[in-house]
Amino acid sequence: MKLLSSILLLLSVTTPIADAHRASSSSVASIPRRGDVRKRRGGVAFLKSNGASWTNDAKEVRGGEGGGTATMSSEMFNLVKGLVGVGVVSLPAGIAAFGDAPSAIIPAAILIASIGAIAAYNFSLIGRLCAISGATSYQNVWEKSVGESTAWIPGASTVMMTFLAVLAYSMVLGDTFSALFKTIGMSVSREVAMIGLTLTVILPLCLLKNLSSLAPFSLAGIAAMLYMAVAMAIRFFDGSYASADSGLAMDLAESLRPTIGTKGASAVFSSNAFILICMLGTAFMAHFNAPAFYLELENNTLARWNTVVATSFTISILFFIGIAVMGFATFGGASNGFILNNYSTKDTLMGISRAAVAFALIFTYPLVFVGLRDGLLELLKVPKEERTDVKVNNFSYIILGLVTAVAMKMTDISFIMSFGGATLGNALIYVYPAIMLKSTVKNLGDDATTAQKLEVYLAMAFAALGIGMGCIGTKQAIGSL
Repeated sequence: MKLLSSILLLLSVTTPIADAHRASSSSVASIPRRGDVRKRRGGVAFLKSNGASWTNDAKEVRGGEGGGTATMSSEMFNLVKGLVGVGVVSLPAGIAAFGDAPSAIIPAAILIASIGAIAAYNFSLIGRLCAISGATSYQNVWEKSVGESTAWIPGASTVMMTFLAVLAYSMVLGDTFSALFKTIGMSVSREVAMIGLTLTVILPLCLLKNLSSLAPFSLAGIAAMLYMAVAMAIRFFDGSYASADSGLAMDLAESLRPTIGTKGASAVFSSNAFILICMLGTAFMAHFNAPAFYLELENNTLARWNTVVATSFTISILFFIGIAVMGFATFGGASNGFILNNYSTKDTLMGISRAAVAFALIFTYPLVFVGLRDGLLELLKVPKEERTDVKVNNFSYIILGLVTAVAMKMTDISFIMSFGGATLGNALIYVYPAIMLKSTVKNLGDDATTAQKLEVYLAMAFAALGIGMGCIGTKQAIGSL
């Protein structure tokens, strides 16, 4: 928390930004019309050629004039809920990619905290860019800073990242229900479980016209993850899986039994460590929702905004470390891409955990799926008046069929997490925000402060780091197949 707070609060002092003038009734930033000049605390707001408004008095502005109504506590809860998702279940396998001895936990925890801190900085940055330009979405920030002609790039990246999230959901549900059937004495393959669940439950839910009734079930996701973390800790400390040749471990396939070797902390210098790093690019991915969080925050001053981001990411970092450590410490080098697969189907405690995770995923699946479907429709520029129920339903059949077909063929969720993080995750977290900041400072011209100009170098350094990690991580992820 101290690390994140220091980074974000320092930026709130050294990188001042312009007001986000938004209508209180809609929480949407109001952009001055051409020729409209507004006084802002002694400064004048000008309209740039790309339609965005910028201020020449950035030193005086600290945000806080928005019309959001969300409290800081509700923002923190929702952001943690958005961060702590299905990606966390693959983190033990990320450690196992480079190590198999207990000491590998130490550099892994450092990596999780470091990547989380950088992700938090860029999440905060996107909100601050919204305040400068009056943008209301991730793609809109790009439109107002870089330009409309290339705005499809972050749009397409977001859609593809959402596709991978839906794919991961299907894979986890297939594995989970197959294991749950075994718990009650039925042998059902993951493919059959996946098809049956998709046709009878997932498809009807995804075709609902109003998903507001599912919103309360998303709260179950946090409860399920907390239960899973506690259950994993209990099984680690009670030694149920301490030996590969005794206890509950005897019920496992050879490849899933605990494997403790000699590759410890020093193994982090192996290129395989980039698999974990890139998994974190998926696990910490919530950046395309940063504008919504910023706009919805009541009295969204930079101090309040950075407190929300720092607190939420700190909680998530600690949770990620807890899950990664408990899973890896129990199974070592045998940690599966979906860590619950490592636990015996005869283990009642973990069986309840599987059921809880499955319940949470079933009712959050449609929320993610609709984001994918609507994102594709926007990307394809299908007019809203042409989106009839029949066309939207047919489009849903195609997407869900494609997702299910791919999920049936792919069995390693850790690959999805690492590959997605190495490519799309790194772009959305590190690269695009840096490009948008650089263009924003350029648009401000002489109005940009020295601190803002210097921050461009920091953001571009993170972008270069992201590209480097992405290239190596992609190679390692593909090589692990």
